[in-house]
Amino acid sequence: MGSGEKKLKIGVLASGSGSNLQAIIDNIEAGHLPAEIACVISNNAAAYALERARRHGIPPLHIDHRIFTGREAYDAALVETLYEHGVRLVVLAGFMRIITPVLLNAFPSAVMNIHPALLPAFPGLHAQRQALEYGVKVTGCSVHFVDAGTDTGPIIIQAAVPVVEGDTESSLSARILVEEHRVFSEAIRLYAAGRLTVEGRKVLISPA
Repeated sequence: MGSGEKKLKIGVLASGSGSNLQAIIDNIEAGHLPAEIACVISNNAAAYALERARRHGIPPLHIDHRIFTGREAYDAALVETLYEHGVRLVVLAGFMRIITPVLLNAFPSAVMNIHPALLPAFPGLHAQRQALEYGVKVTGCSVHFVDAGTDTGPIIIQAAVPVVEGDTESSLSARILVEEHRVFSEAIRLYAAGRLTVEGRKVLISPA
């Protein structure tokens, strides 16, 4: 990216602590990720993600879903706010809301999520618990573009994490989280470089 080019503007949606948000911030500030976070939006006023944004000079925005008539109306408000901030890529960092076509159609192939499993295995909630109950020897995390299904969108990048003897949901989650912090920024970097192309159900990554 040349000095005259604009950095990719990201809008981050988060409902909780925002550890993935912090990893993205750290990679941007270290110069590893040619992007800027234009805003952080949460449906939860108490989300620590908003405090993380505030500490790094990023606009922290609380948009309460409870004051809207439904999911579509809420997503319309999100779209309006994201557009106002010039966002080109929407990143879901622990956003505990079901995304509707209102948001997806406003950002086609530009809503990115991370899931703590090797999709298509173990979609939905408690993926780490699902992996342990199933008895797999390897799990991990997946960054994918969001579609109308539950964790069914085209996969961008994955990282494998071994399941070890005596693992609990907590210990496995902690090891997966380390990989989440790495690959989420890598997927955003590939997007910022224009190297991702969605063809049907697949994401093609072009050479650097």
